[in-house]
Amino acid sequence: MPERPASLRTLTINRAPVLTLWAAVVAERLGYDRDEAATLGRAVAGLNAAAKARTLGIARPADKAAAERKPKPLKPDTLVAVELCDRIVPAVKTPAGLRAAKDGRAEDPAGVHRYLANKFGESLEEVRAAMSALAKSFAEDELAARAFALYEAFRPSIPAGVRGWGAKGVLDLDRLRSLGAKARGAR
Repeated sequence: MPERPASLRTLTINRAPVLTLWAAVVAERLGYDRDEAATLGRAVAGLNAAAKARTLGIARPADKAAAERKPKPLKPDTLVAVELCDRIVPAVKTPAGLRAAKDGRAEDPAGVHRYLANKFGESLEEVRAAMSALAKSFAEDELAARAFALYEAFRPSIPAGVRGWGAKGVLDLDRLRSLGAKARGAR
């Protein structure tokens, strides 16, 4: 009988896909379907990155040509606000379900799924399973309140300041799994 491969322990990766996946897992736990959750997760990571860029002073003002190419904004009555991981995500109801809205358009969940598959590779399902176990360790209301703090507890470590912008760090899955075990043990 072949020996079962050891579980993944660490993964070197940028923080953006980690936050995208975590926010999507949290959104699923809170009742959104996988496609809805994927777009919401991507939006959370984008909003977080934009806020960090402003804090670091590296955000570039939008150029005039890009602003003119933007699609017509959605009407305010078609937008809904979704609170997720300490961010307010603009979203829109579409025939296929709720989607995060960016630049006046509904995000495409297929693009988010490809992004995650590309960034995590063969590790995606194992990382998703570890994150799902952590999310299930909390009641929905508690998870909603603590989701970003939990992410901060397991996110990859990177250098501080501008040096860390876009840098990869080590995602320690043992740490992520231990957070879930600790939460389950506290109940």
